[in-house]
Amino acid sequence: MAILTDTYTLNNGTKIPKVGFGTWQTPDGDVAYQAVSNALKAGYRHIDTAQNYRNERSVGKAIADSDVDRDDLWITTKLPAEDKKRDAILADFDHSLAALGLDYLDLYLIHAPWPWREAASRHFDAENTETWQTLEELQKSGRVKSIGISNFDVHDMKNILNIAEIKPVVNQVQYYIGFTEPKIAAYAAANDIRLEAYSPLATGDILNSKAVRDIADKYSVSVARLALRFTLQNGTITLPKAISETHIQENTQLDFTISASDMTLLNALPDAAPDHFHNATQG
Repeated sequence: MAILTDTYTLNNGTKIPKVGFGTWQTPDGDVAYQAVSNALKAGYRHIDTAQNYRNERSVGKAIADSDVDRDDLWITTKLPAEDKKRDAILADFDHSLAALGLDYLDLYLIHAPWPWREAASRHFDAENTETWQTLEELQKSGRVKSIGISNFDVHDMKNILNIAEIKPVVNQVQYYIGFTEPKIAAYAAANDIRLEAYSPLATGDILNSKAVRDIADKYSVSVARLALRFTLQNGTITLPKAISETHIQENTQLDFTISASDMTLLNALPDAAPDHFHNATQG
């Protein structure tokens, strides 16, 4: 599928596939192994995981057992949000690299600006400064090609940019129809930081939106396909997650175009999954 090999050029000149395969909430073991194996067979070349997902070993085994050349893959993992001291960060990085069975990562992200148990309780400016400088050290070592952030609001992005020698290439945030984080999106765009959309289907909750379904019907596509195409046409990297082979395949069928007028309608919709969990990233 051409869409799976289409790329964006990031601010450091590297090219990242526009569509990634997400593994959040994918159980370790055979479930994660089969999901990633099927994704690679379906043509995905961008795999996104995290140490906190507790499935890096299964993801890594699926990569190792595939017939896809490592140089053709983009692999992302994430630093646990709780660890913001240099020694802990370096240990976490080594742990993830070993679990994945890789010599290098394509992208390493700070999973959140705050420890999860203190989400959005306060800003961790000094802690994130040390964290970012350690990630810069890792990139200079050559063991990771690009570094970025996740769940960072405008304040937290400014804090990083104020001290950064290397600019974050992406900010991975919750993003779906009706929840497009406009303040974060505008600031990121102004600073050439690409947004990555996690939970672009609101973990399936968007499938219940009649307003989205009505527009999907116009294109004879599923709500899921329309929702993913929407994130792409807004310029984000999209990270659908699926376990069944049917859904993995369906999420690759994105070679259609939503009209400008329908994009305007979709961008004006209220939250398409109002009951869905919302991360405290907006600011």
